Amino acid sequence: MRAAGPLNTAGKVVTAYVSPVEAASLKVGQRARTFPVESRSSMFQARVSAVAAEGRRVRVEVTLTATGRKNTTLYLVEIIADHGEFLSVPNEAIIEEGGSQVVYVQREAGRYEPQVVTTGIQGELYTQVLEGVREGEQVVTFGSFFIDSEYKLKGAARSAP
Repeated sequence: MRAAGPLNTAGKVVTAYVSPVEAASLKVGQRARTFPVESRSSMFQARVSAVAAEGRRVRVEVTLTATGRKNTTLYLVEIIADHGEFLSVPNEAIIEEGGSQVVYVQREAGRYEPQVVTTGIQGELYTQVLEGVREGEQVVTFGSFFIDSEYKLKGAARSAP
């Protein structure tokens, strides 16, 4: 999960705000990493030190293990949250089509079919799939846009008079 917030004057605590949905997977002690927005090369290890509801949002305090750069005020915070095991696909497999999300499933060698999926939690590399594919089905990751274009061209050719 990512959020951003200011570094306190002591250079040790970043305060950020997240939605209650995001906060549901947070707890004190979780590992995090922080870095100044303008410099990703200066990364600092940290831990969640406080999680508190404030109206419609949740305040999260992350304490750095070393003193941050005091001349930089805004820090990006990445908190590592474990949501348990669930079915997921690589993010690059998902194609956005209007209001739907589609992946291409291999049915046999060289034959792929589009499958509308319902997604859940999206991480940095993978997205949870709630409906649309089953465990063990192979989805296209590399080249999915080419397969999508070819599928649409063939469909248009079949429907042409």
